This record gives sequence, structure tokens and C-alpha cells, in this order.
Amino acid sequence: MNETQAIEPKKSMSVRNFVYAWLFDTTNPNNLQQRFDKWISILIIANMLSMIVEHIPALFDAYANSFHYFNQFSLAVFTVEYLLRLFVAPDDPEFSRSRFPRLAYIRSPYALIDLAAILPFYLAAFITADLRMMRVLRLLRLLKLFRVLVPAIQEFRRLNAGRTFRQCVYALLNPTERSGKLHEMLDSFIVWWVFISVVAVILESVESIHYVLNVQFIILDAVAVFIFSMEYIFRLYSIVEDPNFRGGIKGRIAFAKTPIVVIDFFAIVPFFLESMLGNLIDLRFLRIFRLLRLLKLTRYTSSTDTLVKALKREWPVIGASTFIMLLLVVLTASLGYLFERAAQPDKFENIPQAIYWAVVTLASVGYGDISPVTPVGRLMTMIMALVGIGIFAVPAAILSSAFNDQLHKDRELMHNELMRFLKDGELDEVERAKIMEEAAALHISPEEVEILIERTRLEKEQAESGHLPLEAMAKTPEIAFEQFRITIGNLRQIMAAGDSGKMHQFFEVPGRATEDEKAIWRQLNKN
Repeated sequence: MNETQAIEPKKSMSVRNFVYAWLFDTTNPNNLQQRFDKWISILIIANMLSMIVEHIPALFDAYANSFHYFNQFSLAVFTVEYLLRLFVAPDDPEFSRSRFPRLAYIRSPYALIDLAAILPFYLAAFITADLRMMRVLRLLRLLKLFRVLVPAIQEFRRLNAGRTFRQCVYALLNPTERSGKLHEMLDSFIVWWVFISVVAVILESVESIHYVLNVQFIILDAVAVFIFSMEYIFRLYSIVEDPNFRGGIKGRIAFAKTPIVVIDFFAIVPFFLESMLGNLIDLRFLRIFRLLRLLKLTRYTSSTDTLVKALKREWPVIGASTFIMLLLVVLTASLGYLFERAAQPDKFENIPQAIYWAVVTLASVGYGDISPVTPVGRLMTMIMALVGIGIFAVPAAILSSAFNDQLHKDRELMHNELMRFLKDGELDEVERAKIMEEAAALHISPEEVEILIERTRLEKEQAESGHLPLEAMAKTPEIAFEQFRITIGNLRQIMAAGDSGKMHQFFEVPGRATEDEKAIWRQLNKN
């Protein structure tokens, strides 16, 4: 079932039913509820950042109109959200049993928070209010995040009931069957802080911006270091729950030496070194190492793992092509030094300096700061530029092909694991959670996973019974389409294996084959 089918209104469905099913029904994984909540959450966080920036006079005075329009836009979105939730309250199971569902919604905690986030700004049209107080009241919009946080916390507590604090911390920081949505939210929170801190480091290098926001940069860096330090400490504390790092201190030391944890360490250590030793030694150069925080993002994507696997598998070929590249660079640099040294002794002073020219030319960059002036040197440069297009493209092509290959293999492994899980015909909660985790790592959407599960179940039934049920194909057009493609492939195999000449004679016998069958035969023969 695709998303369009999932939210397509039925003839008997009212507008209110459709709006609830489309935006607010948490039981339907194929609607827009999760995306709607996500964008509302992003808008809430953007409001908080906007309020912080507004307290910087240099920025607020320059962009006062933009801040005003953004606030009006946010107010409109939050108002529409509140009215829509009020409108669909009779369809919400939480309020539908009440005699007055909308009144029950108005009195609910979440509705009161939503109302508090918008009502003061409408009252300000009739009541004179201090503008600074109105800005402070915008903090109430942060409370709207509880609509997303509270269910996630309740789910996490349910999944980890009866477990120790360390086990709960491990489940919160690492993807497990007991992690739930709270783990995903924590990951998103850390990822956002990585981006914010890295952008701050970049902007801090601009003198004009650093002069205006010096204090804000210091506070922001301190908050980022606190967050990353707590993450680092809690990961070390809870890692002994991982079977690969058992053994108390020994397990934690082994974990601390892994590449991603070393990155976590170097993301925070410059701050502490500068704080403790800054008065004795000039350690300002360490600030540039804060950009290593960007490498923390490798923890939150599987693309890096896939790339590493592809590199390991194709390393002999990539190594050979890299060797040829280096050989070509040294050879051309030596020739360039030989032909151009007499004409340009300042630019082709030695072979190492000529290597820079050779790399720039072979990579087709051509900065122009070093260029040959002799006829032989220019001829050699033309040849190098043409050869370089192919030589430098080879490793990239190999790596791209290996990456796609590895991604396909990982998906095949997930499919095989799904077949193993479906031996008994059903997926239990643990097996489904594991499949969903692997699918997320391979960037497969939940809708695609559901289609894959259904397709695998039908493949199993087909393997057991020898045919695919027509009812299943009627219910799922995509599976029928895939089955049609498989059937066409089988027909091509039959044509390749059989005697096409004799088979053609049978098709010409009157009444032996229908016109449609003859048309398919002729079309396949053309291909």
C-alpha cells in the first residue's frame, strides 16, 4: 500500500474523518502524522532559536521585519494546528467517548499548552502589553514539544520496565529492540548540536561576526561541550552491556580505543585543554579541532559502514589504480622539470614543486599559477590533461560501483534474514524491530519494508505451493507487477532453451495459439 492509497478518502468518509486519518491518526503508519509532528517540532525549535537571536541587537535591528514575519507565520501555523485538532476531536479515541468531545479536548493538558502558545498574542490586539513580555511568552511554545516527548518517554519506560539504570542508558544511546522513539529523538538532538557547533566554529572565524557574537559563541561552545561530554561519559558507563565489550574497565578501555569514540574524545578535549592550560600556553590553535565534531555524524549513518566495506572489498583494484596515478604524477613531474626548468627556474625549481603542477594538470583543475611556456612542455600538458580525465576517473568509478554493489548485498542479506524470520509464517515484535532497524540503516522507508515483508511472505507461499495466489496479486498491484516481470523473464529463458524455429512453426499452426499469445511471441522475438 502506498501513501496515496493510504490517505485516499472513501466516498463515505467525511472531511473531518479524512483530516483526522490524514494528519492525526497515530495508528496508521502510512499517513502524514509523523511528518506533520516532525515539521511542527522543527518550527518550535526554530522559534526558540529566533528568540535567542532577537536578544542580539546587531542582528535584530538589521532584520527586524524578517523576525516579525517569521513570528506571524509561526503564529498562523500553530493556530491552524490548534483549530484542526479541535475540529477532529470527535474522531480522536481519547475524546470520542465523551459527551462533548471538543470540550474534552479543550480541557486536556496538550490543548491547554497549545492554547497558551497562541492566545497571549491574540489578546495583545485588545490589551496593551509589554513587547518584551510577549517575547518571553513565546517560550510557552517549547511546551508543545511535550506532545512528542511524553509518548516517547512513556514508550521507553514500558519497553525497559524492570531493567537497571545502566541497561536503560545503553538502550537510550544505542539502537536496540528496547530503544523506541526516544533513542531516535536523542540521536536527532545530538546531530543538530553537531551542526550548530560546527557552524558556530566556522562563523567564529569571521572577524566581524566574532566581534558581535563573541559571548554567544563562548556560551554555545560550553553548552555543546557539556552535551557531548555527557554523551561520552554515559556511553563509556553503559557500554559493558554490549557483549563485545564485557569486563568492566577492560571493556571500557577497548571501547574507548574504537575510532568513533576517539573522534568523540577529540571533539571535546580542546575545550578542556584550553580552559586548564590557556593561561600557560597559547592553545588557540586547538579550536580548529572542534571541526572534528562533524565526524561524529558517522555514528548516525550507515553510509560510512557501507563505504568502508566497499573499500575493503575493492582495495586491490583501487590500490593498483592509485599506484598508476602516482607513477604517472612522478613521471610527468620529472618531464616537466626537465623541459621547463631552463625557461622557468623559479616555478620549476625542483621535482617536488613540479609534482604540484602535475597533480593540478592531471586532475583537470588548472589553477594557472604554474604553466609551461616551452612548446614541448605545452604539448606534454595537453596530453596529460587528456590522459588525466581517464586516469583520475577510474578510482571514482570503481568506488561508486563497489558502493552500489555493497548496498545491494546488504539489502539481499536483509531479505534473506526476513525469509528466515518468516519460516513460521509470522513476524514477532523482536523480529519486526530488527528488520525495521536494518531497513533504517539501509535507507528503506517503513512503507517499502511493509511491501517487502508482504512480497517475501508471498514468495514463501509460492515456493511451498508452486504458484502465487491470485488474491494476493489482486490486493497488491506492485506485487502483481513484479510477478509479471518474473513471468516475462521465465518466458525469455524458455525461448533461449527451446528450439525457436520449431516453436515458431507451432505458433503458425491454426488454432494452436491465440492472437495475444502470437503477439507476445513476436514481441519477445524482436527483443
